[in-house]
Amino acid sequence: MTDTGGAPGGDGADTPTPSQGVPQAPAPGSGEPEGHAPSPATPPRGWQAPDTQATPPPGWEAPGTPAAPPPGWEAPNQPLNQLPSYGGPQYGQQPRWNPHGLGKPGVIALRPLNIGDILDGAITAIRRHPLLVLGIGAVVAVISAAITFVVQKYVLGDLESFASTAQLGPAATDTELRDAVLGTFGDAALALVSTTLVSTLLLTVTTGLMAAVMGRAALGREVTFAVAWRDVQPRLLPLLGVAFVYALLTTVGVMLCIIPGVVAWVFWALAAPALVLERGTFREAFSRSVKLVSGAFWRVFGVLLLAQIIESFFESIISLPFSLGSGVFSQILNPGKVTVPSTGDLLLASAGQIIAGTIAIPFVTLVTVIVYLDQRMRREGMDIELARAAGVQPPQAW
Repeated sequence: MTDTGGAPGGDGADTPTPSQGVPQAPAPGSGEPEGHAPSPATPPRGWQAPDTQATPPPGWEAPGTPAAPPPGWEAPNQPLNQLPSYGGPQYGQQPRWNPHGLGKPGVIALRPLNIGDILDGAITAIRRHPLLVLGIGAVVAVISAAITFVVQKYVLGDLESFASTAQLGPAATDTELRDAVLGTFGDAALALVSTTLVSTLLLTVTTGLMAAVMGRAALGREVTFAVAWRDVQPRLLPLLGVAFVYALLTTVGVMLCIIPGVVAWVFWALAAPALVLERGTFREAFSRSVKLVSGAFWRVFGVLLLAQIIESFFESIISLPFSLGSGVFSQILNPGKVTVPSTGDLLLASAGQIIAGTIAIPFVTLVTVIVYLDQRMRREGMDIELARAAGVQPPQAW
């Protein structure tokens, strides 16, 4: 009997199957040569074994994980000294604001200033250089008080004549009364004009001295009276000329018509600092002041007026005890009685004027100088020049 199912000596159960690794004949047209084993099948792209964990696509995050912060984000409670510095303009990033602009090497920040910065700069200059600033203020206050004392002594004689006029009685003619009253008030007006003129003159000269002080204090440099006087001395005569013309025109303008005097007071207020710091001539000082104030008249007027109000308020508080001792309030309480102050009362009032002016006069003049510096920083970029002069590199955050 013929064996047709397999090898001799066995039945069909011993015949190898394809699962046992026996090579199979290639199918016709498969491209595999006869006698070679076929290559294992390549899995399709993206296929993974059932037991392996799937790899998430790029950018996928689990629902419970916190989102990563975007580039450049900083925690809100991170200390300022640990924040990275701004290295230049980059897309999507903004430079952080620096409150000191190009720095603060001295008493003021090198950037356009507001009213608070200007007042604070004047107070800071007094605190950092008290002997120099208050010393100059004391000298000017003594001179001003001495002139005021002499003027008041001159007016005392007219007050006595006015008191005698009040006692003329019905026998006095109208001409006598009119002459006495007009003469008294005319002398009083003349004394007031002369006192105002002298005060404005002294304030302007003091402004020039304070300009030399502030020119170094703004850079953080030490300044003494000898250094300030060395800067002012070559321009002392032009400074006196500027002060005299400025005081005369503003005083006469205010007395005759208030508006022209105020306009002259504001437009020429920066002439003294311009003369000292720019080392110009008499005419250039006035032209520079007008140029710096033009376009900012109301701002300069507001700052200077505020400084004058603060000065008057401070002087009133300081002078109040001395005025009480000199009998001024007794005259107010008894207006019908003419009381002529004695020499002792005038000396007591002058002492109060000296004490108040020692602080008030430097404050007003320093504010004027800082207004000059502020206008130059706003119009001419003087903050960059001051930063270079002080050796301060512009901060990276600006």
